[in-house]
Amino acid sequence: MNDMIKSDQIERVLQMYAKLSDGYVVNKAEEAVRYGVNEKSIQRDIEHIRNFLDNDSERTGLVNTIVYDRAAKGYRLETLYQIRLQNAEVLALCKILLDSRAFTKDEMVSMLDKLITCCVPKVNQKRVKELISNEEFHYVEPRHKTRFIELMWDLGQAIRECRYIEIDYYRTKDKQVVHRELKPVAIMFSEYYFYLTAFIDDEEIKKDFDVLNDSFPTIYRIDRIRSLNILEKRFYIPYSNRFEEGEFRKRVQFMYGGKLKKVKFRYTGTDIDAILDRLPTAKILDEEDGAYIVSAEVFGSGIDMWLRSQGSYVELLQ
Repeated sequence: MNDMIKSDQIERVLQMYAKLSDGYVVNKAEEAVRYGVNEKSIQRDIEHIRNFLDNDSERTGLVNTIVYDRAAKGYRLETLYQIRLQNAEVLALCKILLDSRAFTKDEMVSMLDKLITCCVPKVNQKRVKELISNEEFHYVEPRHKTRFIELMWDLGQAIRECRYIEIDYYRTKDKQVVHRELKPVAIMFSEYYFYLTAFIDDEEIKKDFDVLNDSFPTIYRIDRIRSLNILEKRFYIPYSNRFEEGEFRKRVQFMYGGKLKKVKFRYTGTDIDAILDRLPTAKILDEEDGAYIVSAEVFGSGIDMWLRSQGSYVELLQ
């Protein structure tokens, strides 16, 4: 008899779970009549389903629960949020990480393993690992071979707290280590390297720069920072004058400091989208017979080198 009751309860719970999964509303009174039980039994069934969903979130990556809908006068299934990346999303992130070549091989392998283990259901982890295994094996780490993740985190805290920093920085143009006191404002990534953007207060140092004023931050490769000291001294930038990292990033594509300037060129290549994606501020002024007249706002001299690298496809007009 007890086995029969238990079997009836299991079937009832499964049927209600299927109903909820299909988007239907479960009315407690109606279900009690349907199954010939009291409403307390239906309430217990709903709690069993709710507990199952809570425990199943680790497997599915979805946080689902049963909520009472007053308007519908019943219970329904609701997805609160997704806590786990989908397999395809993790694969895409792994590919981007590998292509960035931003970290040492040990760091890269460790991050990939953690990303897959934490975000992919165990049954699919092997599949994702197989899809990146060849690239992971042949991964070429950056020549500087520097571990800087903790340093980058410390810089991030200094930025958040608006604290001055002192750094010893290896300058490649004369192979000297220089000392700087800076107001750090942003961390950026571009083509294999992470960069710190910061403002210099020292007028003696600033006079040695070709183009530098209070509007133009200097740029430092984080892997070349030899030492960091976060000072107690804080700086203040009024909200109206705050550093707009996103806007600056659109205009500094090649991580060379300098004045903001406008460039205008003719492009005759086959993929104008690649140009517009490379230069987020670019606008097409005219197009005729496959030739585009493009203008863009950029910081620094890096744009000049990039334009030359496009060969005959680009003609500088301004």
